[in-house]
Amino acid sequence: MPFDLSATDELLSTTRAVRKRLDLNKPVPRKLIEECLELAVQAPTGSNSQGWRWVVVDDAGQKKALADLYRKAATGYLTAAGEQAKSSGNAQQQRVFSSAIYLMDHLHEVPVHLIPCLEGRPPANTPLPMLAGFYGSIFPAVWSFQLAARSRGLGTALTTLHLAHEKEAAEILGLPDNILQVALLPVAFTKGEDFKRAERPPVAKIMHWNRW
Repeated sequence: MPFDLSATDELLSTTRAVRKRLDLNKPVPRKLIEECLELAVQAPTGSNSQGWRWVVVDDAGQKKALADLYRKAATGYLTAAGEQAKSSGNAQQQRVFSSAIYLMDHLHEVPVHLIPCLEGRPPANTPLPMLAGFYGSIFPAVWSFQLAARSRGLGTALTTLHLAHEKEAAEILGLPDNILQVALLPVAFTKGEDFKRAERPPVAKIMHWNRW
């Protein structure tokens, strides 16, 4: 079937990691989250395993507990990285870490936390092909969720810092031992829709045909 390439390209090129422009005061209907997840699970998975699991958190107490873990893991790293970006004079990196620190400070206020998970845990020293296939079975679905959210006026950001305290987070969420968290996505309506393409190096400089 023919696609509207201009609309498709706009969606793909302007789905940003949204932090400062998340609307912290506007509730997100559960129906919208469910719609986005219905699309997300159409993504391919390794060996058609369909091992993704999703925990959606909108309870204020649980969000605060998760945000506290996130801050415990993130404060030192983000503060140091922000200072380094400032001293480097890289304006884009300064904006990134400024917004990351903002999210850290306000994560508990975001209407919804989405925790993508996988059923099963790779054992220590798992061979690279198996490990790549394991995580490759969830992140296409995560990105599909983010695209579906963007098309419905919602903003997201893929974060992983709370995984430094994954066991504590699992206790908060009541997860069994065989369920592995892989990320935390804040989800909220965005303030405005005027998202733009990010600055990226020309593909010709980072692309190689046949050999490096």
